[in-house]
This record gives sequence, structure tokens and C-alpha cells, in this order.
Amino acid sequence: MRRIPLLIIAFAVAAFAGWYYWKVSLQISSAPVSELLPQRTIFLAHLPDFSRTRDEWHHCDIYQLYREPTVQDFLRPGIAGLSNLPKTDAAAQTLQEIEQLDPKHAFLALTAIDNNNPRFVGGFRFRGSQEDAERVISKWRSTVLEQTPGAKREKRQYQRHEIELVTAAPFTLATTYNGPWFFAATDLTELEELLDRADHRAKNPEDTLDKDEAYRTAIAHRASNYAAFFYLQPKIFSERIAALRAAVRSNPAPGDSTMLEKMRCIAASTRFENGKIHDVLFLGMPKLEHNITLNRSSVALGTKETFFYLAMLLNLGERIDTLNQAASLAGAKIFQGLADSGVTADDWKAAFGLELGSLADWPSSAQWPSLLLTLPVMDAAKAGKIVEALIGADENATWTQTEKGGIRYFSKQSAASLVAITPTIGLSDRILIAGFNPVSVEEAMKRSGVGSAGLFDSQTYKAASRLLPAPTNFFAYVDMALWYSRLDASLRPMLLMAAAFMPAVGGSVDATKLPSAEIITKHLSPIVSSQRYDRDGYVAESVGPITLDQSAIGIAILSSLGAGARQMAGAAVTSWGASPTATPQPTPSPTPTP
Repeated sequence: MRRIPLLIIAFAVAAFAGWYYWKVSLQISSAPVSELLPQRTIFLAHLPDFSRTRDEWHHCDIYQLYREPTVQDFLRPGIAGLSNLPKTDAAAQTLQEIEQLDPKHAFLALTAIDNNNPRFVGGFRFRGSQEDAERVISKWRSTVLEQTPGAKREKRQYQRHEIELVTAAPFTLATTYNGPWFFAATDLTELEELLDRADHRAKNPEDTLDKDEAYRTAIAHRASNYAAFFYLQPKIFSERIAALRAAVRSNPAPGDSTMLEKMRCIAASTRFENGKIHDVLFLGMPKLEHNITLNRSSVALGTKETFFYLAMLLNLGERIDTLNQAASLAGAKIFQGLADSGVTADDWKAAFGLELGSLADWPSSAQWPSLLLTLPVMDAAKAGKIVEALIGADENATWTQTEKGGIRYFSKQSAASLVAITPTIGLSDRILIAGFNPVSVEEAMKRSGVGSAGLFDSQTYKAASRLLPAPTNFFAYVDMALWYSRLDASLRPMLLMAAAFMPAVGGSVDATKLPSAEIITKHLSPIVSSQRYDRDGYVAESVGPITLDQSAIGIAILSSLGAGARQMAGAAVTSWGASPTATPQPTPSPTPTP
């Protein structure tokens, strides 16, 4: 009979222990990552749901392009297309292991920088038991040990938690489990403090990132369905810059600070929407412009073959000295001519408006695109004086001036090259247009005088513009399908010629297996980017199959490949023509650039 009360007590204790463990685990599982980090956190990267992000990625346009059979054939090593791609077996295995863990709320944070020694903490919530997670994580830990010569491994106890410590001076890696969480840190003390916050026994429970005002301001501009989030607190960097400036200049001017010193926080998030990628960048800082809004008037210069359009507020008058210093370092004193001619920053502000525009057209009949830059003219006389001062500073060049219909044109003939370049500036009493050939500048001037159906009336442009809020100081549009179709038409013949006359090229890239432009472009929608000031900072958003920053990197890479293809094609033609067995061919006349 005595055993019955003991069994009841034991059962009650076990039930209470299970309830307590479940309650604590639930609290830890649902706790926001910001509650696990100290308020002094400098940088945070957060991936809330790996599986959801992977599924959304598999449904986005750029992944569907990657899965096209012709694209797969081109990328498959040893069969067609790119034959020298590295194997990805290790990456595929790691991805499979991550899928087994099904991580939620994975994060990596920089919590401090002491004596130029950064301290990181990170972790994620896993699926299943700790034993299942350890089977995967132990492989990663062993890899770290193998790649760290002289590393020592030991175990320590802290508040009922077992900490695995790997040290190899100056490297340290401390890891542990806490319910459904796995935590890691490059400093033992940081890991112990993280455990204290997770277990709700921190000495100062209010000293967490989610209580920081700058962080709360940043996440107010973050969408709820984000796939990845990044946060940076620039205070530590701006303080160092301020200290350096104080050491260099004993009496800095009031309010004289760098852009970084004005920023309270920087945050970025990415999400997937209807197959597109949507990036949001937030800069918490005071507003720089006052009573000025972007009107995008230069969009009227666009045509049906305009694939790129940009409009932004840029006060060049306040940056003349900085631009001249930069040009001087580059060996070209472009803006020094303004000072020599007595042109001041106030003259520039009076002559031109603040809205800088840029357009790029690529007609199907042209081998390369034409680029235009525009500025609104407020005072034609002062604007003319500034243009004359700028071209007068170019002592090694001869500029010709003409006038047509009351519009002044300034042109300079560049040295002969594969692509003929004739820098031209057109100046009217309403607008300045600069480009790389006189024909495109004159045609744009005609469009500025009379409205014409073009980019502004394009349904593609209108639909893309409606994807984002109206901009106040920056807007960009890229028609990716139009751009790629023109690029393919220009580069494909060059690649085929290079492969025909240079076998080494064909050994790396089989140009005959390149996917057709139609296959690529059906997955390419326009990219649009918009920036505005919203309450307490600047919000820059970008939507498209890839974002504006990603496309800029891609264009730079493809442009370099295009330049390389042109050089290889030119070398192939030269070597073929110089061969003693080659049949002499008439020299083709250069194709004029529209």
C-alpha cells in the first residue's frame, strides 16, 4: 500500500517535469531571434524558414529558366555547352543534410568587435531530436577539426547545458543545444550569454536587440513573408570615422559629417512574389532633399526600343569640388575648367535642375546600344557657359559646334576603333542631352520638343511601374527580354566565329549549344526599382526575375565576356587573314553606328 503514494508522487513529478520542459521548449521555439541577441548587435542575417524559401525559389522565374531542357544541356558538364564546370556533389550532399534538419529561424550575428577581433554567434531551430540533429552536425564539426591544424576539443558544463569547445588559437568555436535549438559562437562568453537569454535568466532582460529603437525602426519596413533579412547597425563604424575625422581636423565644421555617420540603421529583406524576387533596402537617416520630388519627365525621350531608363535626384552643384578631386586623381581635370572659367556651384544650381535622366536604346538594326544622359535646363545662358567650360578643359581634343533649329550641338570625334564613338552634347533652352553619337542626341532632341508614342505608352513599362510605390528620388527600369534578345543577336555570331577559328574556345564553350533567345526571354520580365523617403528613412525596392543589383553584376560579367569575344573574334580574323594558305579577302568597310 505504501508504494501507491510513492508512485503517484513519482508520476506527478514526471508530469510536472514534462510540462515544464514542454513549456520552456515552446517558449524557446517561438522566441524571436532578436530576443536571443544583445542590444549591441552590429550585424544580423536571418533566414526564417529554409524549406519554405527553397520551395518559393523553385517556383520563381529564374529557376524555371534554369530548369529549361536546353539550358540544362548547355550547363551539363561533359555533354554540351560548358564542359569545364566544377562538380557539385559536395554541395548537393550538404544541401541534403540541411533539408534533413529542416532549419527554422537560422541566424548569424556579429555581436561585438573588440581590438579588431569580431565575435559571432549563430544558430537555428531543427526538426526532430537532438540525437538526429547531432548525426548531421557532428559531420560538420569534424570537417572544422580536419581543416584546423592543432585544434583541441573539450566539453564543458554550463547551467545544465553541455558545450562542445574547439580551440586552435586564435580560433574558437563553441557549440551547444538548447531544446530544439542549436547554437554556435566564436567566443565562449558570448555563447553563455546567449543561453542565459534563451533560458530567461539574463541579468538585464531588457538588454536585447528587439528593445533597440533603431532595430525596431528597421523591421517596421520589413514584410511579414520575407525569405531573408539583414540588419546592420553602423554606429560603431560611424564613431570610428568621427574619431578619425576629429584627429585629422581639430575644428570640424558643425553638421559636417559623412553619409554613414547620418545613418541610424541599414536593413534589407528579400521575398518571392508571383515568381519574381522582391528586395527592400531601408536606410534609417534624415531626409536629404526638401520640397523636391522626382517627376520622371525624361521618360518622354524613350522609344519602343528603349530597354533601360533611369531617373534620379542628383545635386551636382554641391559636388563639383568632390568630382574635380576624383577626376584629378584619375588624371583628367574635367571639372577644373569650371573653376578656371569662374563658374561656381551656385551657377550650376541656377543653370540645371536636379533630376538626372539616363536612357539606353537598342534598335534591332544596331549592333550596339546607344546611351543618353539628360539634365533639365533652368537658365540656358548659364548652362551654355558651363558646357563651354567643360569642353574647354579637354585640351587634347577638338570639339565642333553647330546649331540646328535653335539647339546647340557640341561634338568630338574619338580615335578610330571597332565601335565609332562621337561624344555629343545637345543644349536647348529646356534640356541638355549627352550621348555617344550625334544621331541619337539629335533624335532625342526632336522627341523632347513633341510628344511621341514610345516608352511612356508601353504597356510593359506601365505594368512594371505599378509594381512599386511612386518614387520620390530614384527610379530605374530594365526590359530584360529586350536587352537579352539584342545581346544574343550581337554576341552569338562572334562566339561562333571565335569557336571556328580558335579551338580552345570551343573546348570550353560550345556556342552551337547556346539556348535560343526565345527560350531565355520567355522567363525574363522587366526589372523595376523605386526609392522614396518614408517616415524615418529611405526605402529602396526592386522587383524582377532578378533584382537591380543582381542584374548590374550580371551585365558587368556579360559585358566582359562580350569584350573578350570581340577580341577573340578579331584575333581569329587577323590570324586567318595572315595565314599563307588563306585566300585574300576584300577588306570590309566599317559598319556605321546609328
